Amino acid sequence: MEEIRNKVKESGLVQLDLASYKPKQPLVGIDLSTQLWQGLVLKEKDFREWIKTHNWAQYTGHAVYIYCSTDAIIPTWAFMLVTSALQREQIYSQVGTELELAKALIQEEICSINVEELVDQRVIIKGCADILDPAFAMSYLVRLLQPHVKSIMYGEPCSTVPIYKK
Repeated sequence: MEEIRNKVKESGLVQLDLASYKPKQPLVGIDLSTQLWQGLVLKEKDFREWIKTHNWAQYTGHAVYIYCSTDAIIPTWAFMLVTSALQREQIYSQVGTELELAKALIQEEICSINVEELVDQRVIIKGCADILDPAFAMSYLVRLLQPHVKSIMYGEPCSTVPIYKK
């Protein structure tokens, strides 16, 4: 009986799984609307007191997006104070939506790829249904990899869609 061969492994294709770039920590939001006086205005004195007394350590192990769910105008310094408080606890944060935070984290993960290891390689990007905005992640991967690789394909080794060929 003939030995079973892994033709995919022998082909020299490099597989990148999109799932490995999704954020590794849970995403949680801080809504500044809860700090508004009568739902309208942010009072600096009260806000600074909240910054001092809030339990920032509860966000350890999370990535935090800072936003306001109402149409109130929040001064820039308020976002800066929250960011500073989180930074003291070494908690990653960003102003914006959950999706914007997820994109930033995905982008950081993709940027950590050592493209030198992929020079002149044939790369397959495997999709992932449970990542926020997979089109963003895949497009970012293409932009990063294309100047370095021989080819980029999407899908599984048995059924790929060609994206780029040098």
